[in-house]
Amino acid sequence: MRHPWLTLAALLGWTGLSVQIWLVLIARWQAEANLVGGLVSVFGYFTVLSNTLVATVLSHAAWGREGPARRWFLSAPVSTGIAVSISLVALAYSLLLRHLWQPSGWQWLADELLHDVMPALFVLYWWRVVPKGSLRLHHLAAWSLYPLGYFAFALWRGFEIGVYPYPFINVAELGYGRVLLNALGLLLGFCLVGGLFIAIDRWRARRRA
Repeated sequence: MRHPWLTLAALLGWTGLSVQIWLVLIARWQAEANLVGGLVSVFGYFTVLSNTLVATVLSHAAWGREGPARRWFLSAPVSTGIAVSISLVALAYSLLLRHLWQPSGWQWLADELLHDVMPALFVLYWWRVVPKGSLRLHHLAAWSLYPLGYFAFALWRGFEIGVYPYPFINVAELGYGRVLLNALGLLLGFCLVGGLFIAIDRWRARRRA
């Protein structure tokens, strides 16, 4: 039986994304800039991509029909990889970015939903719903392909248009050496968080056994 609270969690996830996309498009429209470029820009953020994955998993869990897509998204390795990614979003934002600005109004709402509320809800979903006992260390290598692929894309896009989504990977200001060090630090953090999830998975499986 599906958990009713997952419907609310999924709706909150899509609400946060919708508000953020709406704010970007409104700003582009007021500046008479290309709206398609605004969509490309907003989905160029690791935060938005990860929250999209979170909302997708929660939607499948709440009301998705049985099928290959639902089984794939709800599988323990995939759901846990997304949980690791959204946890990194929350940690990196709190440690590296939160002090850089003070959003208000609708932007504050989107900011809170995407960086605080949804990471907490998805970790709760992982704790309560995702089956435990199937994770192995090799899954960590597979999960790492997502942030590595994103980093490569962000650098390529920044090289092409001169815009970087986050200040700690801004090659124009920091140079490639510093950016690579920052990326290695974030990857290490990702691996530590992933290792913690695997350890908790094994611990809970042993307790249930």
